[in-house]
Amino acid sequence: MTPEFAPASHAALPLWLVWSGDDIPAQAGTWPEASGFAAKAGQICLLPDAHGGLAGAIMGLGDCSQASRDRFHLARAHALPKGDWRLAALPGGLDPDQLALGWLLGQYRFTRYKGSPSQGPRLVCPDGVDADRLVAIAAAEFLTRDLINTPASDLGPDKLESAARALADDIGARVEVICGTALLEQNFPMIHVVGRAATAEPRLIDIRLGEDGPMLTIVGKGVCFDTGGLNLKPGTSMGLMKKDMGGAATALGLLKMLAGTGAADGLRLRVLIPAVENSVAGNAFRPGDVLTSRNGLSVEVNNTDAEGRLVLADALTYAAEENPDLMISLATLTGAARVALGPDVPPFYCDDDRTATALQQAGAQVGDPIWRMPFWDPYEPMIEPAIADLDNAPSGGMAGSITAALFLRRFAEGAGQYAHFDIYGWQPAAAPGRPKGGVGQGARAILAALPQILG
Repeated sequence: MTPEFAPASHAALPLWLVWSGDDIPAQAGTWPEASGFAAKAGQICLLPDAHGGLAGAIMGLGDCSQASRDRFHLARAHALPKGDWRLAALPGGLDPDQLALGWLLGQYRFTRYKGSPSQGPRLVCPDGVDADRLVAIAAAEFLTRDLINTPASDLGPDKLESAARALADDIGARVEVICGTALLEQNFPMIHVVGRAATAEPRLIDIRLGEDGPMLTIVGKGVCFDTGGLNLKPGTSMGLMKKDMGGAATALGLLKMLAGTGAADGLRLRVLIPAVENSVAGNAFRPGDVLTSRNGLSVEVNNTDAEGRLVLADALTYAAEENPDLMISLATLTGAARVALGPDVPPFYCDDDRTATALQQAGAQVGDPIWRMPFWDPYEPMIEPAIADLDNAPSGGMAGSITAALFLRRFAEGAGQYAHFDIYGWQPAAAPGRPKGGVGQGARAILAALPQILG
């Protein structure tokens, strides 16, 4: 599915957006009042012409004092009849870019297994909005959503590699993949041990784009399905584990976004995806095992269901060996992050105040909320067990997202700056512009912040 705007046309019907309590456009006459139109959020009043045809429409935005409850107001307008529409006027307090992006995101449908893409209403891009940029951003988000929504039966580590190669071909990037026992031969022991019990071999996908400029490396967790390993998840917790590669999906979406908007120009981009399936078999890794990571630190496995940080650790070490200017990890890592901030607001961790401020402010500006959490040094002893350097699953359950971030930071030494995002990657209930299912988080915030961070 490709997001799109309608071509500019005098035949496009006018659409007025009004807040509750605002004056109704004079062109509408008395029809909205007679129809019971109250400008509730998403309420649409179709306006007839003198011959019984369609002359335009008014859509309610709800109470303007509650505007922050919706990120993408115009996504609700997909309930309009089929045809081309244009905004007759922009109401106060709304960003035209956000309105237009909301329209594009509202077009998304996952139809791989049911239904087919259908032509609904189309919107002429508002004046002053960079249509090509927004289409590129929305197309990248669609890629992320499609990948997360695809079940592991059709998106194991091998198929995730295929998706990465297809994107690389599309944007002119280079790909190298280290697979199976080659991971051991080239010193990626923890990626191998987590994925060795699965039918599809574990692998490290390495994508590069650009030759000059500051280096940005993005590491995305690619656990294509997570049974929990021998610490087997209960069925209720396993139901959404096709989304445990949401970090990888977001990393690929961000790469597509950077390339499609031109933001990749003048950067050296690298995306690393450790792609595995955490399965149960006779050769699965066990609770109590002690692993030696790529950087030489030993890790005691106290829960095989804390596997994401293990595969990320080897990938982060490898990435840091090139001393990138900025390294970012994206991972559906902890339930603790959801308990703290819910599904909408992923925490991120960064020791550099300037970078962290740029990220959080950019997220607020573009409707991609993120929230800074601390790399809290006094918790370091919690990830240091008695018999190894590190513990992959500290007991007690306290500060689970922070301790996971501290674990990852041990493998990020060498990067100029490091930021970790603990995302959810899933929309549990439909909202404007965000149907239930896979969703990208953090990518648009990163895109908007990069000029300030690396400029």
